[in-house]
Amino acid sequence: MKLNIITIGNSKGIRIPSAIIKQCNIEKELDLEVKDNEIILKPAKNKPRDGWDNAFKLMRRQNDDALIIDDALDLTTLNSLNSKF
Repeated sequence: MKLNIITIGNSKGIRIPSAIIKQCNIEKELDLEVKDNEIILKPAKNKPRDGWDNAFKLMRRQNDDALIIDDALDLTTLNSLNSKF
């Protein structure tokens, strides 16, 4: 399908037919990728925590998964102090 490039302010854009929007389950956002001089549009990934598993595995391999809060810290006391303010 050929589409005309249109001016949108100082940018350029295209109009995507609504039938294609529905067919591809596009809601409000797209992921845009440029690969081998081609523009690839995909429905935006809105998955919370997407990629966290790989990030945590990488942290473990790099020994970067130490506890940030010491187990000896009494969170009950800390929470009761915060609730007073």
